[in-house]
Amino acid sequence: MQPNAPHHDHDHAPLDPAPAGDSPVLVEVTRGGMVESRHRGAFVVADAEGKVLLHAGEPERLVYPRSAIKPLQALALVESGAADAFGCTPAEISLACASHDGEPLHSEAVKAWLDRLGMTPADLECGSHLPYNEAAAHALIREGRAPGPEHNNCSGKHSGFLAVAQQLGVPHQGYIDFSHPVQQTLLGILESLCGLDLRDAPRGIDGCGIPQYGTPLGNLALAMARFADPADQPERRQQACRRVREAIAAEPAMIAGERRFCTKVIRATKGRALVKTGAEGVFCAAIPELGLGVALKIDDGAGRAAEVALGALLGRLGIVDAALAETLQPILRPSILNRAGRSVGEIRPVEEVFQA
Repeated sequence: MQPNAPHHDHDHAPLDPAPAGDSPVLVEVTRGGMVESRHRGAFVVADAEGKVLLHAGEPERLVYPRSAIKPLQALALVESGAADAFGCTPAEISLACASHDGEPLHSEAVKAWLDRLGMTPADLECGSHLPYNEAAAHALIREGRAPGPEHNNCSGKHSGFLAVAQQLGVPHQGYIDFSHPVQQTLLGILESLCGLDLRDAPRGIDGCGIPQYGTPLGNLALAMARFADPADQPERRQQACRRVREAIAAEPAMIAGERRFCTKVIRATKGRALVKTGAEGVFCAAIPELGLGVALKIDDGAGRAAEVALGALLGRLGIVDAALAETLQPILRPSILNRAGRSVGEIRPVEEVFQA
């Protein structure tokens, strides 16, 4: 067991990734009267002291957090003083936490933010891709315009990193490199909240070029719990957590987009659940009123299963009640549609796992 790691009433195996066969089935996909596909995975719900309240699968399994920890990375924007120095609005702080759809409100906000920094989208090192929002993508194509870095779903996070570099007085070129002061600052925040030394952790590179560190799922839940309830953290960290949480709750459209699970859940719960998706079936959440953090990983990387599993956990925690579940039913238990738009099945949580 790692220092400050979530604790249990029994010992666990060493910190190694759990084979898919060891994970329970969390989500089923039906077609007609048959289960057609099954998604295995693991989840942990922990409090800020590291106590595991709920879990399935192995809490010690290593995962790359991917974009699910962007709210934690955005703490550097506030703690460094960059948010105040450059007049960042709540919308921009929420955008710094975003995996957005590249709607005009996202790309235009990025360009305006960069302009205040004396920079342009060319300074972003995240790369370019068409907006995930179909209308925005079609608009670019009709206009004969190629997508720019501002359309990248991580452009808000990267804009925040550039602001931190400016505030630290360090070169902004290469800000995505492991050894750059910005990335070292982010690593320190993650280590502090997770309660782990990650220098020897498995290391990879995210889709937008940012370093990733193999982290036990339980420690990610601990980090999110400390984000939700940072009472044991230094005053500066407490203030930063509060400011980032409030920004996300106030500006849910900026963190994802109008069609997206994260925006819909944050808005529907009025910020009671601050949820954040990551690639390859990773999802994290902070529940401020309960002081809890949630981390989950779907073994096969399916985002559709991660959303349904997280929704089931929010129901178990009482954040999504029966009335809200009915309102959010299209995303909590989505239908499988054929090409004619008819429902032919559904994606559903395995109830006994989440009710155990």
